[in-house]
Amino acid sequence: MSPIEKNKLWRTSKDYFFITLGMAIYAFGFSAFILPEKVVIGGLAGVGSLVYFTTGIQVAITQYALNLILLAIAYKVVGKQFVIGTLYGATMLSVWVGIFQPLFADGFTSEPFMNIVIGGSMCGFGIGLTFIHNGSSGGTDIVAAMVSKHSNVSIGRMMLYTDVFIISSSYLIFHQVDKIVYGFIVLFLVSQVADMVINTNRQAVQFTIFSPFWREIATAINNEANRGCTVINATGWYSKQDVKVLLVMCRKIESVTIFRIIKSIDENAFITQANVNGVYGKGFDHVKIKMKPEDVVQRREQIKAGLDKDYASTSGHPESMA
Repeated sequence: MSPIEKNKLWRTSKDYFFITLGMAIYAFGFSAFILPEKVVIGGLAGVGSLVYFTTGIQVAITQYALNLILLAIAYKVVGKQFVIGTLYGATMLSVWVGIFQPLFADGFTSEPFMNIVIGGSMCGFGIGLTFIHNGSSGGTDIVAAMVSKHSNVSIGRMMLYTDVFIISSSYLIFHQVDKIVYGFIVLFLVSQVADMVINTNRQAVQFTIFSPFWREIATAINNEANRGCTVINATGWYSKQDVKVLLVMCRKIESVTIFRIIKSIDENAFITQANVNGVYGKGFDHVKIKMKPEDVVQRREQIKAGLDKDYASTSGHPESMA
């Protein structure tokens, strides 16, 4: 086995391990904290809860059956890759819910709101952990992906519409507004915690530095902070002088180091700092998007053909390249 194949196998194994762990955390938060409070949440877990409270059928059974039906319908619409990636996460979620639900019939605390907060936070953490490792729990993700293929409604908005409808439906069973409110609290917590988990590793900052000592600052950042610098030619319109601008990307936790380096060389340097949601490339995160090798080859051939066409159209016409 080549080093590339070993590395790919390691990444895939790690992804499946964390998808399994993420779904276990989600299932535990749902089964031990939310379900005992008879609160209906979004997604197929919410649909399974509605069925459970009316018929007694376990959530895991309804959840998995509906996931299989939706994936079968979605196969031709969203493609094989999406279905395979979602099937494992959906299977693990149903397995863990099936294990945990009989074990935790009562809430962990006597405070419903406390149970809701803990359960919603755990569900969000589990979903976030699953997502950053290329997994999905299925459910409303599948519905949203299918709808977005044939309409201008975004996936996020479609998921929100679906979840609001499912949560609101609990009023038909319990006739209690507080259950609906708790469901919306869980929906909010899940989205916020999931976003926090997903974006924690991607938190980075961008520095724009103006200083006559740009050479010394750039060298110090390279040597002391082990970060690269990009030198940009610019013109100060007030002074009408040519200036050099440094552009630096670094992790958020490294920003203090960058500030110290700059201030130790030029206390009067003009600095701007901006938060960026993600930096991808050498020294930062990798873009975790799985693509078929043939798709990559096809895209490169299309780009090459386009470049050759542009070159052919401009050759022999120097004025078109001025």
